[in-house]
Amino acid sequence: MPQSGPPSAPDHSPIPEAAPLAVPSSSSSSSASASVSSSVSVSSSEQGRARRAGLLVTFILGGLNAVPPLSMDMYLPALPEVTGALHSPAATVQLTLTACLAGMALGQLVVGPMSDKWGRRRPLLIGMVIYVVATAICAFAPTIELLIAFRLLQGLAGAAGIVISRAIVRDLYDGAEMARFFSTLMLISGVAPVAAPLIGGQILRLTDWRGVFVVLTGVGVLLTAVVWRRLHETLPPERRHGGGVGQALRTMRGLLADRVFTGYMLAGSFAFAALFAYVSGSAFVVQEIYGASPQTFSLLFGLNSIGLVAVGQLNGKVLAGRVNLDVALAVGLAAITLSAVALCLMAAGVFGDTGLVPMAAGLFVLMSAMGLAMPNTNTQALMRTKHAAGSASALLGTSSFLVGAIASPLVGIAGEHTAVPMTVVQLVCALAAVGCFVGLCRPWQQRKTGSTG
Repeated sequence: MPQSGPPSAPDHSPIPEAAPLAVPSSSSSSSASASVSSSVSVSSSEQGRARRAGLLVTFILGGLNAVPPLSMDMYLPALPEVTGALHSPAATVQLTLTACLAGMALGQLVVGPMSDKWGRRRPLLIGMVIYVVATAICAFAPTIELLIAFRLLQGLAGAAGIVISRAIVRDLYDGAEMARFFSTLMLISGVAPVAAPLIGGQILRLTDWRGVFVVLTGVGVLLTAVVWRRLHETLPPERRHGGGVGQALRTMRGLLADRVFTGYMLAGSFAFAALFAYVSGSAFVVQEIYGASPQTFSLLFGLNSIGLVAVGQLNGKVLAGRVNLDVALAVGLAAITLSAVALCLMAAGVFGDTGLVPMAAGLFVLMSAMGLAMPNTNTQALMRTKHAAGSASALLGTSSFLVGAIASPLVGIAGEHTAVPMTVVQLVCALAAVGCFVGLCRPWQQRKTGSTG
């Protein structure tokens, strides 16, 4: 009877060493030269294949990480049109964003443990197929209620790409290599939120809001096909976990009982919340308070995203392997906190009327420093959880989304004509991230333990 489990992956066993060429025994030196040449040829072939495979995995996981910002941000320019087309108030149409975000947060808690039990491929493929179906139904939804319901399902299914891509990185990499890979993924994740609204706007020039979901359906089909054909299973059967919901909950409880893991998880979540506060409030701050045009805001938003990506690449290409990950993380959190303090003082008028340029500079530093904080919190947390990478990835993702969702509405608590709430939320989140890092992770104790152990 065939074994149950994910579809079998193509063989990735090493290429057998080529046999020496048959030559007369009197030419032993020629034979040795031929053998060396053959071995060098095989070694080069293996290295080339490894590089190509690594590049392919990078693009696949990058594409899976781009699904959430594409699903959320590509749809943003269509919100006014949806309001008129489905005869619904703006507040109700906003629920289509909330439903998708909530689905992505909660879906990770379900899919992560599933991937620890059944492997990475099968839950990922199931999630991607459901994502495609839900997105296609969104494109033809006749009522706002149906659109909200299937946006929730779209988020739940799309969560598979987020949580499993992190778990796959943990399966394949360790230490500095993992930090490098997360920084590379940030290159794609940082570009997607900038490009998505622009793509959505161009789609609306050719068709209506339903066309956005048609394009997202096509993206989902393409990713599903590539995952099916090219992404191999990374969690072997001997490393999988049995049990059902009870076992999954016990695993998560054990992870949360790990003080250091929880510290990195919360530090990353609060840093993400500071970023989320920027995303939620910066448009009002830059345009309503400082009077900048939408084009200027788009330019500043793009520059900040470039800063985040650039520092993320610095972290992955230069610092990882040369600088202790906790040191890089501490520098990132310190930069976030200092920039948040400066932004808060400027918003409160301590320095008088500073204008847009100093505020934009502070936001640039804060956003760029995320390139040190976010990949290193993920890396350090997952380094402790190779036995349950799917569940750990689920907790990391869900915590970030939930803390960010709580922080986001606080940004507008005092209206659209003051930047103080946004900067206060950023400062509180930055201080909370530092507190979790220092109070729970205690990196100096880990370094001392490692040096004496």
